[in-house]
Amino acid sequence: MHDIRAIRENPEIFDAALARRGLAPMSSDILSLDEERRAAIHAAETAQAAQNAASKQVGAAKAKGDEVEFERLRALVAEKKAEVAAMQARAVALDTELRDKLLLIPNNPLDEVPQGADEADNVEVRRWGTPRELGFTAKEHYQLPAVGAAMDFETAAKLSGARFVVLKGGVARVHRALAQFMLDLHTDEHGLIENITPVLVRSETMLGTGQLPKFAEDSYETTNGWWLIPTAEVTLTNYVAGETVDEAALPMRMCGHTNCFRSEAGSAGKDTAGMLRQHQFEKVEMVTICRPEDAIAEHERMTKCAETVLERLNLPYRRIVLCTGDMGFGAQKTYDLEVWLPGQNTYREISSVSTCGTFQARRMNGRYKPAAGGKPEFVATLNGSGLAVGRCLIAVLENGQEEDGSVTLPAALHPYLGGKTRLVDGKLV
Repeated sequence: MHDIRAIRENPEIFDAALARRGLAPMSSDILSLDEERRAAIHAAETAQAAQNAASKQVGAAKAKGDEVEFERLRALVAEKKAEVAAMQARAVALDTELRDKLLLIPNNPLDEVPQGADEADNVEVRRWGTPRELGFTAKEHYQLPAVGAAMDFETAAKLSGARFVVLKGGVARVHRALAQFMLDLHTDEHGLIENITPVLVRSETMLGTGQLPKFAEDSYETTNGWWLIPTAEVTLTNYVAGETVDEAALPMRMCGHTNCFRSEAGSAGKDTAGMLRQHQFEKVEMVTICRPEDAIAEHERMTKCAETVLERLNLPYRRIVLCTGDMGFGAQKTYDLEVWLPGQNTYREISSVSTCGTFQARRMNGRYKPAAGGKPEFVATLNGSGLAVGRCLIAVLENGQEEDGSVTLPAALHPYLGGKTRLVDGKLV
């Protein structure tokens, strides 16, 4: 969420940032509402002071035995009390209106983020690895003979509908091995602390990271008001909601493996074949909470953590910096990692790593106490996939496919598969 003081001090900078997002200027309307809100608060405080003064006079008149004056003042206090209540209610309503407006405005992009309208304007930063020359026509993951019936969309459709999958046998074990491999790498080598968090959260938890109120249709709400998380970013980042942590506790570097749930309301008709875009999927999420001045360096470090997963699995990928028009709502800057998928003959997103500055912290009121003293400051938050497990499974299957219909599995997974190295007809061998 934006700092209203920063908008007051530099409205032109605020509007310029919105323009980079392709949005119309908003500072005038926001500041007009803010001025009305502050005037209402001042009026309520003035009326409250008048009420308090009259209340003291009531007591003095009573002590003097002046019943006429006592009754007059008591009536005045009652009148002032009703007036104060109305003014306070008006001030609260305006404060809520302003907050609701600010909650719908996206984060300001950093100056270094490329200007652009959509994904066509994203900029490739670098590539790693060279796609294999297969020597035969590549198949998509769900077409591979090695997968066979172990990737079962028909049963999933019977149980739940479209965009679900049942994984069985060797495919299920490879999927599990990938998640375990990611967690071990992040905790043993990257210094992240593993967390197992709930997948059902309160509305205020979703609001804190920006999923609400703007993107409610993209998530699932239960009948009793809980929300199914779209990613562990929601739970891990909210650890500091309403908290003030010591500077010595920063940076907080965490990861968590969870089921994730997305309605995909805005992606109708996209990637309907296979398991590339599902309503339920698993992800190993990374979150960092740090001082704002450390956020840019943390963004590079976190992106490298995700890249290391792909490199250890020998999966070719490229790093993309998203343009202003394609960047997420809460991000200041985002790197997407796109893995090579032979079956589609293209790179597809497998991780998105974003630095959000203090944007989320303001929404959730997460602060830190500077070691040198002074007022508590808002923390900075970062999040990124490390990685999406299902998409990583797709990449492993497609990049490891052989002409005989089998799949050769990455050496990094062999210890997690009991020494098995290949997938044949849904079974590990």
